[in-house]
Amino acid sequence: MNKRTIATAALLMTAVSGFANENVAPFKPAATVEKNLEQHKRLPHPDEEVWWTPTGDDMLWNNKNLHQIVPTVNVYRDGQVKTLEYAINKDIGAHPVAIGDDKTMPFGEFIRSDLSTSMGVVVVHKGKIVFEDYPRMREYEKPIWWSVTKVFSSTLIAILEDRGLVDVTKPVEFYVPELATSDFKGVTVENVLDMASGVDCPDANYVRGTCYYEFEASLGDAVRSDKSYDTPYEALANMRPGTWADQGVGFDYSGANTFVLSWIVERVMNMPFQDAVSSEIWMKMGAEGDASIYAARNGVALSTGGLLAKARDMARFGMLFTPSASQLVDEPVISERYLKRIQNGRRELVERARGWNGHVPDNISHTAYQWDVIYKNGDIFKGGWAGQGLIINAEKDLVAVYLGYSKDADNSELSVHSRLREVLNSLY
Repeated sequence: MNKRTIATAALLMTAVSGFANENVAPFKPAATVEKNLEQHKRLPHPDEEVWWTPTGDDMLWNNKNLHQIVPTVNVYRDGQVKTLEYAINKDIGAHPVAIGDDKTMPFGEFIRSDLSTSMGVVVVHKGKIVFEDYPRMREYEKPIWWSVTKVFSSTLIAILEDRGLVDVTKPVEFYVPELATSDFKGVTVENVLDMASGVDCPDANYVRGTCYYEFEASLGDAVRSDKSYDTPYEALANMRPGTWADQGVGFDYSGANTFVLSWIVERVMNMPFQDAVSSEIWMKMGAEGDASIYAARNGVALSTGGLLAKARDMARFGMLFTPSASQLVDEPVISERYLKRIQNGRRELVERARGWNGHVPDNISHTAYQWDVIYKNGDIFKGGWAGQGLIINAEKDLVAVYLGYSKDADNSELSVHSRLREVLNSLY
C-alpha cells in the first residue's frame, strides 16, 4: 500500500467516524428522492397555471423547494457568522392562545397542531433567541418569504437617502427616465414608498389581462401570453392603467410600486438588485448563509416577493432595526432617521386606504415605506402572502419571524400572526 492510498484511507476513516460522533447531531434530510420526483410531477403546467397556486402539502413543498422549480439569483453573505445565543423563554410556548369556541391551546402546541400551517417561528429578544421551533421544515431550509421581500427595496432606498444619493421628494423619472412614459410620471419616490402612488394597478385585482397580472407575467410569476412584456422594465415603462386617486391620497397595495423602487436602486447603485441587497445588508449582518431571490425570467430578481432565506437570518435582518444591531454590525445599517420615518408615518394614508372605506382597526397607527402596518404598541410589521411575517419592536428590542402556507383555497388555517403578537404583547 503506497503513501497516497494510506492517506486516503485515513481520511475516509476520519469522515466515517465523524458521522458516528455522538456529539454531532446527525443530518436529517428535508425530503427523499422519491418525494422530490413526485412533487415535480404534481406541479401545474406553466402554460396553464403558475407553480405557486397549489395549496396544502403541495404548497408546503413548493415554498421550501423553489430552487428546484425556477431560476434564482444569489444574495451573498460574508465575514464571520454572528452567532445568536439562546435564552429560551418557556412561557412563550406555554402561553395560551384562542383557537375558537372559547377554547385555548398553548402557543407551542398550536403551531404544531392541525389548526396551523406554521413552518417555523423564531423570536429574538435583546439579541438572544427566546423561542425557536420548526414544525414543518428543517432549520437549515430557505423557504420563500414572499412580500416580506418588499422592505428590502425600501430599506435600500433609505440607505441611499442617508448618503444623499436619493431625494424622495423628487419624481421617480428623475432617477429612471423610462418611467416618464408611464402613469408613474410625476409621482414622488416617497409616495411610491408609502404605497400611495395613485396608479391603478392593485395586487388585489389578480385576473389575467389586468395591470398587475400582466406585470407579474413580465417577471415570470404569472402565465404569459403573446401580449406579455419581456421584462418588468418594459412593463413599467408602458404601464398606463390610469389612476384611482391622486398621488399621496391613500394607501393601495401594489408590487408595481416596489419594483419601481428596486429599479431606482439598480440605477443609482449601477448593479442588479440582488447585489445591492448583498453589499448593503446581507454581507454586513453576520448571516449564517447565503440567500437568493426568485428570478424566473431573464435573471431579474422578484424584488416584490422572491427572497429565500433561513429564518434566523431574517431575524438578523430584523435585529438591524433594534438596539441589538450592535451585536451584528460595527456601523449601523439602519439609521435613526429611517427608523423614525417608519415609526412616524402618514396616518391619513390608511384613513383613506383603497377598499378600507375609512375603517381602520383600532390597534393600527399607520403604514410607511412598504411596511404593511405600524401598530399603536410600536410593532412594525411586514407580511407575506400565505403566512410569512416579520415583526419588529425597536423599543422592546424584540424581533419575531414566521413562515407558513395555505392549507386550502379558503385559508382555513388559524393565523399565527395575531396569536404570536398576542403572546409577545403579554410577555414583553
